[in-house]
Amino acid sequence: MPKYNFTVGNRYTKADIYKVCQVPDSKQKGNWNTGYTNFNGDWFIFCNVGTPGRTGHDYGNRFIGDELVWYGKTASNVTQKSIQSMLKPDGDIFIFYRESDRDPFTFAGMACAKSHKTITPVEITWSFDPSADQRYEVLAEELVGTEKFIEGAAKSILVNVYERNPQARKLCIEIYGHACSVCGFDFEKYYGAIGNGFIHVHHLKQLADINEEYELDPVKDLRPVCPNCHSMLHRRRPAYSIEELRILMHARKGEVE
Repeated sequence: MPKYNFTVGNRYTKADIYKVCQVPDSKQKGNWNTGYTNFNGDWFIFCNVGTPGRTGHDYGNRFIGDELVWYGKTASNVTQKSIQSMLKPDGDIFIFYRESDRDPFTFAGMACAKSHKTITPVEITWSFDPSADQRYEVLAEELVGTEKFIEGAAKSILVNVYERNPQARKLCIEIYGHACSVCGFDFEKYYGAIGNGFIHVHHLKQLADINEEYELDPVKDLRPVCPNCHSMLHRRRPAYSIEELRILMHARKGEVE
């Protein structure tokens, strides 16, 4: 269990973080404002994504799927003790990001270094804790490339990284909400607090049309859907449209009633 009660996707000011971590007044600010700091053996990383920092530096921090490509300070390199400590940490690593240098930080999750490059500034790709309560729901049924299903063996699923991008998911839900676009189901209304923020995100664009240069528009290309409706959308290829599935659902509902 994580020692600090941060919720993935929630936004926190530095004051909020000090309160959650019970940081004494004498240890606030200072290193907390330099991009990353170690507190009681744990690392806290704060980064801008898609926007320069207040110093004007823009290192190109970016999400690729649900992994974060991150750059250290200007002169950082893998020989530094701080970077070595992040690559082989004794404690946990908590990552926060923001898309505007005036916004609070969004908690991306607890992470570990998946890979790094020996360049200056150092580049680290962070992979996030895969436990269900430590990350957004990600999708595993919309595949890219060749599918392989082997009976009785571990199954490797290639996931559409465009839908897994937490920034795209966040913008989609800000526009359309957490209720299913097909049936209207809202997990929080039905299950209470444990359902808060839970919803799948469905890609309207045919995956065959997507290539590495594709720029996702969360408003035009994504819709929130519940897992049941998401599965039904993919019961054929090409997938049903949301409008088609609504018609089928309402027609069936009329027959049953």
